[in-house]
Amino acid sequence: NLSYNSTNISLFQTIKRPKTTQRKKMTTPKQMEQQQQQQQQIVKMKNSGMISYNGSPMIDDRDEEMARSALSAFRAKEEEIERKRKEVSDKVHAQLGRVEEETKRLAEIREKLETFVDPAGKEVTIVRKKIDLVNRELKGMGQNCQRKEKEYKETLDAFNAKSKEKAQLVTKLMELVSESEKLRMKKLEELSKHIEALH
Repeated sequence: NLSYNSTNISLFQTIKRPKTTQRKKMTTPKQMEQQQQQQQQIVKMKNSGMISYNGSPMIDDRDEEMARSALSAFRAKEEEIERKRKEVSDKVHAQLGRVEEETKRLAEIREKLETFVDPAGKEVTIVRKKIDLVNRELKGMGQNCQRKEKEYKETLDAFNAKSKEKAQLVTKLMELVSESEKLRMKKLEELSKHIEALH
């Protein structure tokens, strides 16, 4: 059984008993101070997890059960908070462990980079010089190609112009030959008619 002293009983009655419908009296400053002290004592009792009870008949079974339920709920909440705190603490420690491992690995990698030497450094230098030389040669060849391309384009344009002129002349020749053939055939037909007329 839980035990209450007389002061705690009055405090519990002040908090737990149903409100009456009687008109509330004006609270004096002294009464307000007493109420604040009572509330502070209740908070201290809840924080300690202990409530005293001396078997006073003024507290019925319902009030006692409510007190037990409140205490159980408070303890359950405290246990849940402690459990979550431990979970967060474990996660933090695990994360710190991983960070420490990553830091060690990064330090090892940095050390390897600082002592890293290119085994093909000399050969790379030689190849780079050859590339520079070839680039200069390519530059000269490119300029020469541009000149040749310009000359080729000019020659091609002249060739196309002459080809077009030739095509026009061939067309003109064919027209003249065709016209000449027509005129000669006409003339031959006229001469043939004159010969027939003589007979």
